[in-house]
Amino acid sequence: MIVVGATLDFADQANRDAAVAASAPIQQATRDDEAGCYFYCFAADPCNPLRIQVYELWEDEASLAAHFVHPNYLQMRDVLRSFAITGAWNRMYLTTRDEPVYGPNGAIRTQFFLDEPTA
Repeated sequence: MIVVGATLDFADQANRDAAVAASAPIQQATRDDEAGCYFYCFAADPCNPLRIQVYELWEDEASLAAHFVHPNYLQMRDVLRSFAITGAWNRMYLTTRDEPVYGPNGAIRTQFFLDEPTA
């Protein structure tokens, strides 16, 4: 799995809010149409009125690579660029393991990845 995390900063809240609204149909199309896309969310940051938080989850490198040439990606890029972006940060993370955050009966887990291989 590949997790993409990013932020986009805008000149003002009006541009940020307009970018979120304009990108919603493209977000939905990406979720619906692109193989290997599990999550794709560009949302207003509730703590920073100038920022969009981005969260994506892709099945593998091939699905993310296909996304970067898909019409949805190209349209999203063009839509977002039409607003007053002042800054951006982005990272992708390759994950090889995952576990639930909560244990049985909703209990908060205090130990993680207990069967981690040892050297």
